[in-house]
Amino acid sequence: MATDLHGPVNDGVRDAAERAAGAAPGAAVQVGGLVRSFDGRAVVDDLHLTVRPGEFVALLGRSGCGKSTLLRVLAGLDREIEGEVLVPRRKAVAFQAPRLMPWKRVWRNVVLGLPGRPDRGTAVRALDEVGLGHRADAWPRTLSGGEAQRASLARALVREPDLLLLDEPFGALDALTRIRAQRLVAEVWQQRGCAVLLVTHDVEEALLLADRALVMEGGRIAYETEVALPRPRDISDPRFAALRARLLDRLGVAGEEGPETAERPERPETAVGAKTTEGSGA
Repeated sequence: MATDLHGPVNDGVRDAAERAAGAAPGAAVQVGGLVRSFDGRAVVDDLHLTVRPGEFVALLGRSGCGKSTLLRVLAGLDREIEGEVLVPRRKAVAFQAPRLMPWKRVWRNVVLGLPGRPDRGTAVRALDEVGLGHRADAWPRTLSGGEAQRASLARALVREPDLLLLDEPFGALDALTRIRAQRLVAEVWQQRGCAVLLVTHDVEEALLLADRALVMEGGRIAYETEVALPRPRDISDPRFAALRARLLDRLGVAGEEGPETAERPERPETAVGAKTTEGSGA
């Protein structure tokens, strides 16, 4: 069964819910013994996971290992599960495809699904945060790929989430736009202070953004490592290279130039994690 935290992540509400669910104190996400099966096959199998409030966690793994299935469970989109899942009530998800409604202007897409009658100003404030306020009245078909992805992020942020779930949101972007989008997410996370779980295939991306990197194998968290590097992170730092090599080895691609890095242009040393306005150019 799934257990939601019915309220914002604050000490009183959170602690009461954690005691009821047996969660670890101070957890924004607590998963215990999670199983999700399809046609009798367990895609997620006895998985345990804790994410602290304000922590940025990257989840890596080969295709089909259950990463996106786990994210959908945490988002409340899949409840056919066994085990315990404790997540904040205020959560939002951004997928690889922006999923904008083409018949609604950008600002109306941002507030789509919000309770009540949210006004244009609410949407514009979220769009301003991702550098897209000037396109509030545009039609989705007129947006670039990077702009559409930023509109999707604004739609998540307008919900004031305590937990932001990102399912390969940069996967369809070109290399330069992807770098700008990564910068933007790092900046928004630093400003908002919400917990973030990022599903990605890109080891370098995980190490540039996350406090902790997890590797999923066989439906479980098989490996994790803290990313205890100063921000902004420098990919030329030997410690960064050592962490990257370790994760690639765990993923079974040690010594190979993965598709996510083979044709990537050189990054500035402060590519992700620095306060910058360049992210608005995506």
